[in-house]
Amino acid sequence: MQPEELCRPCLCSRIGGEERHFSLFHATGNMYSLEPLKIDLAGLKEGETAFEYDLGDAYFEAVEAPEVRRGRVHVNVSVSRSGGMFRLGVHTEGTVHVPCDLCLDDMEQAVSADNTLTARIGEEYSEDDDLVTVGKDDPVLDLSWFVYEFIALSIPIKHVHAPGKCNPAMIKALEEHSAARSGEGDAEEPVDSRWSELEKLKTIIKD
Repeated sequence: MQPEELCRPCLCSRIGGEERHFSLFHATGNMYSLEPLKIDLAGLKEGETAFEYDLGDAYFEAVEAPEVRRGRVHVNVSVSRSGGMFRLGVHTEGTVHVPCDLCLDDMEQAVSADNTLTARIGEEYSEDDDLVTVGKDDPVLDLSWFVYEFIALSIPIKHVHAPGKCNPAMIKALEEHSAARSGEGDAEEPVDSRWSELEKLKTIIKD
């Protein structure tokens, strides 16, 4: 039996002189194609060309994302060609699922970012800061990992559930552990003699 195939073609149109590509991904069984995120720079016309992508859980699995487990992110890519130089503007917006810093359960985190990238066609592939050179023999710019990095960088450094949404069992365990550590710390630290005398005075005054 052939695996189930889900495939929707690229929908292209021209709006106000700008060429737009609405790319929808091709999934075959458990396989997920990242081909739509590979742009043939040599095939682009002068001026603006726009691409749109809807990324889901399968995308993050396909790029083997180390931080993001699941998500739904819409991506707009605008490519401006001027001769052999290509300037890309990448807007990402949506939600991703990441581990909560406090209880480690998955939580939904909103993401939104605007990033830029410059590419050119040269002798061979190389990356230098925000400039990517693709080889003239294979002038294809693969955006799959760049887009993931843009998404990952837009995630706040600290991300925790809203109050009351954390895993209660984990929070209880953390509180007990913190209390135990605090008790151990108090027992280990020598008590200043001056504080001991003050405690005696407080006892005498109470009596």
